Amino acid sequence: MADASGPLPPRSGSLSKEKSGKKNEKNSQKAASSEIPVLKGVDGHAARHSLTSASAGQASGTSAKKKEKQLHTKTSIPDLTPSVSVDSTATVSASASLVSLNTKASHEKPAKMSNKDKRGVTNESADFSISEPATTNPATPSSTQVDGVLETDTPRTEVSQTAGTAPSTGLDYADALKDGLKESGLKEGTEEKVEDLPLEGAREEPAEKPSKKTTLPFHDNTARGEPGNADHDVRREKQALYDEYPSLYFEGSDNELAQMERDRANAYQAAGIRFAPFNIPLQRRLQTLAVLVHSLIIAVTVSFFFFLCAIPLLWPLVIPYLLHMLLSKAATDGKLRFRSERFRRSRIWHFFADYFPAKLHKTHDLPADRKYIFGYHPHGIISHGAFAAFATEALGFSEKFPGITNSLLTLDSNFRIPIYRDYILSMGLRSVSKESITNILSRGGTDGHGAGRAVTIVIGGARESLEAQPGTLRLVLGERKGFVKVAMRTGADIVPVLAFGENDLYDQVSPKSHPYLHRLQMFVLRTLKFTLPFLHGRGIFNYDVGLMPYRRPLNIVLGKPIRVTKRAQSDLETSEIDQLHDLYVKELEKMWERYKDGFAPERSEEMQILK
Repeated sequence: MADASGPLPPRSGSLSKEKSGKKNEKNSQKAASSEIPVLKGVDGHAARHSLTSASAGQASGTSAKKKEKQLHTKTSIPDLTPSVSVDSTATVSASASLVSLNTKASHEKPAKMSNKDKRGVTNESADFSISEPATTNPATPSSTQVDGVLETDTPRTEVSQTAGTAPSTGLDYADALKDGLKESGLKEGTEEKVEDLPLEGAREEPAEKPSKKTTLPFHDNTARGEPGNADHDVRREKQALYDEYPSLYFEGSDNELAQMERDRANAYQAAGIRFAPFNIPLQRRLQTLAVLVHSLIIAVTVSFFFFLCAIPLLWPLVIPYLLHMLLSKAATDGKLRFRSERFRRSRIWHFFADYFPAKLHKTHDLPADRKYIFGYHPHGIISHGAFAAFATEALGFSEKFPGITNSLLTLDSNFRIPIYRDYILSMGLRSVSKESITNILSRGGTDGHGAGRAVTIVIGGARESLEAQPGTLRLVLGERKGFVKVAMRTGADIVPVLAFGENDLYDQVSPKSHPYLHRLQMFVLRTLKFTLPFLHGRGIFNYDVGLMPYRRPLNIVLGKPIRVTKRAQSDLETSEIDQLHDLYVKELEKMWERYKDGFAPERSEEMQILK
């Protein structure tokens, strides 16, 4: 009994050219679907792919025949008859398996057809995409049709359409299609709908370029999409800033920092306190010991002195020492006596610097024939960064700035503490008094007048220590111009120094949440010239409670030196002092803008200049 779809093509053999035309016409009337893709020629017309679908039966056969004739008339595809083997179970059109495509696009324009024919082709069209040739499993040599796709054991190019996939015609036209697209200027892989393409002979209008809209109300040139003068100025200033200050990087040990973070995360907790594990490396234990000794040195030295005073046999030594301490001018005479370079280079200070860890960054060269005043910011609670960078050689100051002898300055009252004064004198610390600064920068050096010498002043002082909060940088600098006057009297260049992370080493009571305690601190500051910060950090064996500083990175950046001309005391003018002070503040702002994203990524606010 005959199948409803009509007689099937023979299993093997090839059809001649004379018989192919009749059988194509007969099979197209009874086939379930037939598809003939139409390719674009190189004459600039868009590619057209038509799909002619018809249901099985005599009613739709005539329509399929007419549309097939129209397409052959439109594209002028020759009747080629390659040999194709088709399985008897495949319900496909004989014309689709026998008709191949001429993949080389012709330069000749195709024949015109009426608008009615165009509508017929357009309405029957569908999107298509060309995939790479695929081979089926060799274990199944016979061809089958699954979900409308003809499966064969030979490589073929699949053209996916809405009504199914056309079987292979025995002629692989994928390479030819690529050549045609390349000649016509189209990119491989582009897909177009026939409805979206212009009609044949119609003039294609160029696509309109999207207009660029900007909204800057104060510049007329924004209507043309050009950047305003303000944008140019901002970019120019930013580029100048990057040219003036180089890129800096923290060269810490990533493995060690990661290990410390893991230890804190996995620490044993009791009553909300995280305790350090027992298997801490020896190097980290030594780092903690170095910081602990330096933090408790005042208490240790004073206690030891009173212990000596309790022994009457030692009074003959204690009394002369007290007289020497009260009458000594070693902290202010500028001769740098009792300074021990060996002690400054001791291994213990490398453990001290590696505890945080701390790093000294150089941005500009400092000639050794000049004298300098380094302004250190911020003060922090105890200024650990200033001590590591300028009171020791742990961070390599003499290597980065050869020929310069630097002295860190502190309160004159510290040189009245027994035994402690000898400790800080050996580290090279000197008094911050006006007399001391003038003597250091006017005596000694390579020329006998202070050339090659430098002093470091923590300008904010005790008042700034009360503003030390993690994630902030509030500098008490607005009305502090004494260092500028000393620089003009001595002819010393001013170098701004910004320590990123100094305020993060401790937590202290906020003045806003505890105003009465803040008033008490200010009263002690005005009366005794020092303050009592209510702080807490970490402990020796825990991470949350104690007076030890936190292990947080310290990045001390030395900025660009400001040239200062020496002036006599009578020639000092207020306008010139203000000008140098403003220039100094601007350099600090430049350094903050340049390095804040790298060294202060977790900041809670921007830098503030307070009076």
